[in-house]
Amino acid sequence: MTRIYLDHAATTPLRPEARVALEEGWRLWANPSSPHAEGRAARRALEDARDRIKAALGWSGELVFTSGASEAASLALDHAQSGTRLVSAVEHESILRAAHGATVLPVRADGRLDIDVLTRELAAADDPLVAVQSLNSETGNWQDLSEIADIVHDAGGLLLVDASQSAGKYRLGGAPDMVILSAHKFGGPIGVGALLVADWAMLRAGGGQERGYRSGTENLPGVLAMAAALEAGGEPYIEWDTGAVLRSFADEVRALGGTCLSDRLDAPTAYIHALAMPALSATAQLMRFDLAGIAVSQGSACSSGSLRTSHVLSAIGLPEELAARTIRISLGWNSTRQEVDRFCDAWLGMARRAA
Repeated sequence: MTRIYLDHAATTPLRPEARVALEEGWRLWANPSSPHAEGRAARRALEDARDRIKAALGWSGELVFTSGASEAASLALDHAQSGTRLVSAVEHESILRAAHGATVLPVRADGRLDIDVLTRELAAADDPLVAVQSLNSETGNWQDLSEIADIVHDAGGLLLVDASQSAGKYRLGGAPDMVILSAHKFGGPIGVGALLVADWAMLRAGGGQERGYRSGTENLPGVLAMAAALEAGGEPYIEWDTGAVLRSFADEVRALGGTCLSDRLDAPTAYIHALAMPALSATAQLMRFDLAGIAVSQGSACSSGSLRTSHVLSAIGLPEELAARTIRISLGWNSTRQEVDRFCDAWLGMARRAA
């Protein structure tokens, strides 16, 4: 039986266009920083890809290539020309680790950033930098970036947006000052990402490459593949209506005593869904789905191997017993309706047997 992959929020398969671009990059083997003809050819390809990525995202500012989202987060949080760091409680763990001594901003039970607390903390902060994930990797909830950006900018602060889960699927929202990208979340290769910066003056320099803002030879094959993946994507991210299938499934989940986390969210997405099954732990579900040929996850890939409760589910006040029964499915550019139908049938059958 053909396996089904529904863990695209962790990483999504390489798009065919990105694979072709990778091969092109491997032929341009020279270091883009080298002054000879081969290096200059590599540099031209790198800068062309930089322009293409910015155009695909509608970004008019600057772009620093990195090894992925974690490095981009560290670069932004360590080098931003700002003072107090504030991060939401539902950020990816790479952000929380990089935000040394940051003030953690709570979210409401529906996953939305608590705007009253944000406003109060900004009033007491010195030259603040606020980090917010556009689309949560565990719940699929959106933040209202336009509202958040207005509040942060009115307070004289900078807004850092982790768009790892939304870039390549949706347009950049609001008016962020810095944006984190990860290529392998939208069909590019693992090991390459970027930090978008509205103005170089927002960052302290600290490296030998990327205009002096980052150290290490640029990953030219990865950069070319990243550009190709972005250009191949766009809205709609998936060509069939995911909502029509999952709405009917959600009714059956509720009828069996299960929980659809999207029911309590402020702004759920179509591509990430968290579900709690009655009478069966998430760990047991993952094992049974895997045996059935279906790959799902228990929260973020960076924490799914841990026995502790997800900090995201804890932050929205989900009872620990319910969180322990919650799994995540996440759809990608090559997910099909038939795959989702098969997952739904498997979930319902598993729930009925466990009852």
